[in-house]
Amino acid sequence: MKDSLSKKNESTWMGIPKIIFAALIAIFIFMTGDGIEQAFLSKNIVDLGFSSSQASLVFTVYGVMVVVGSWLAAVLADVYGPRKVMVLGTSIWLVFHILFLVFGLGMENYNMMILMYGIRGLGYPLFLYGFLVWVTYITDKARLATAIGWFWAMFSVGMGVIGTYLPSYTIPHIGFMGTLWMSVIWIALGGIIAFYVVSKRNIKPNADMPIKERYGKVLKEVSIVYKNPDIIKVFLVRIINQLSLFGLVVIFPVLFTEIIGFSMQQWLWIWGTMHITCIIGDIVWGVIADKIGWKRQVMLFGCIGCGVTTLLFYYLPVLSGDVFAIATLCAILFGITQSAFVPIFAIFTALEPNHIGATLSSHNLAAGLSNFVAPAMATLILPIFNEVGVVWAFAICYFIGAVITYFIKVRQPGIEVYSVTETNTQTQY
Repeated sequence: MKDSLSKKNESTWMGIPKIIFAALIAIFIFMTGDGIEQAFLSKNIVDLGFSSSQASLVFTVYGVMVVVGSWLAAVLADVYGPRKVMVLGTSIWLVFHILFLVFGLGMENYNMMILMYGIRGLGYPLFLYGFLVWVTYITDKARLATAIGWFWAMFSVGMGVIGTYLPSYTIPHIGFMGTLWMSVIWIALGGIIAFYVVSKRNIKPNADMPIKERYGKVLKEVSIVYKNPDIIKVFLVRIINQLSLFGLVVIFPVLFTEIIGFSMQQWLWIWGTMHITCIIGDIVWGVIADKIGWKRQVMLFGCIGCGVTTLLFYYLPVLSGDVFAIATLCAILFGITQSAFVPIFAIFTALEPNHIGATLSSHNLAAGLSNFVAPAMATLILPIFNEVGVVWAFAICYFIGAVITYFIKVRQPGIEVYSVTETNTQTQY
């Protein structure tokens, strides 16, 4: 009762607690540190004398641990509280990143690279998704999509923009290793700011229970949410959500530079423009979704929109040749539709509002699996049907996602329900 009163009276902006905007600074800083390596680490490993397949294995193991960390984040946040999970994530990232640099890259020890970088993969999802649990608990559910939109915008600013472009300025001056060491500063600073801000509205779910009972409750809830058919549906849509985002980047660099005729720098500008568009789109679509309906937006502008823009992103540049303006326009359109998926997180929470931790663990697992499904599809389809086959496979998945979304039954706070089933149970469609 006390928490609900403080929540009711707390200062807000756009219906969102202002404290969230302060905490988003930490997300931007932390994800900048985490994203610094993405554009060059694989090349750095190859330059040390290892093969491309060996470098790929390092990232594969890392990806597995990201999936594990993504699932654990929400579960542990419900047991120990989001703040402790975020501190754990920050600590794991810092410790194992330093060990990776010293005993892995520094000593050119491949086994240590896999081990240390893999364990470090637990760090960022624990921090990131622990933060999402905190946001979910303190935000009015009718404004949750808006809050999540701002969250993903700051995520994109850090990892997708600053984290991508910053190394191009630092590597010529301090080298690969110096740039990797620099990320420690960003992560530590982001973690400290997050700890300070989150402490001002610290959430402790199930605090009245002993630890053992908390685990029992949370694990029981995990089994409960997967019995909800609508959770399964939105789980599948969440995997589909980022197929093109993670899959096109596997095939498009070669397509755009070696076949269409763009330079690598032009391709990076094109892909970077997509990320910048997502930043704006995440914020705008978050607000729009709270007005027009989460499900409607995901179905029409997310699924159908991404299916169409994925095809446009391939066909228009192929047909027009190396016309930078056309390729950039395609990237912008794709970024707009990709960011329309923002409210899918809110849909998860609305389906099982009494099992937040377990529900978010399902969301996070789906998000992690998207990282694997996309490149796996590209790897399997590319040798048989070339790039066009991969693009059509992604597009078809999006159109299937629209059909799945149509059959999800979810009630959105703040939106008048306009469809009634035969049993007079009101459900938004």
